[in-house]
Amino acid sequence: MKFDTAPYEEKMKKTIFALSEELGAIRVGRASIKVLDKIKVPYYGTPTALDGVATVKTLDARTLSIAPWETSVLKDIEKAILASDLGITPQNDGKQIRLVFPSLTEERRKELTKHVAKLGEDAKVALRNIRRDANEKSKEQKKNSVLTEDEQKSAEKSIQDLTDRYSKEVDAVVQKKDVEILEI
Repeated sequence: MKFDTAPYEEKMKKTIFALSEELGAIRVGRASIKVLDKIKVPYYGTPTALDGVATVKTLDARTLSIAPWETSVLKDIEKAILASDLGITPQNDGKQIRLVFPSLTEERRKELTKHVAKLGEDAKVALRNIRRDANEKSKEQKKNSVLTEDEQKSAEKSIQDLTDRYSKEVDAVVQKKDVEILEI
């Protein structure tokens, strides 16, 4: 019998996807609708995603426009943006909110690259935890005589190969985001 690495590979893919999503939400000086994904607005007592109560548009490279479907939610949207960690002050004109993204300072760029590196390291830790779980499972199967010694060693090697491949993918994703951040 052969050890099935597919479920562990799927978990590793999800780790990479989660990292990409998290890095996509980091603002790099250009206006991106993704930075608003985590903002929740109280709407009839329920925290609701911003795109569930308003239309969000990119006006230009540094400006987003948020037009609520009901003007009564305007103040709540403004409060939610101020409470978030975006570091942007919303401009409310009574009908819509404009977010103007300033250029990033050199200091802020360095902070962001450190944050990105930490997120990358967290993803690698998650990959190593998945590897550990897979190795424990293969050892358990060997102990229960489901796998032979050679099959177990082969499973460990293929698990390590998967870990190495996805670890390199984490490095590539982090490197790409660093270049994006440091680009002026």
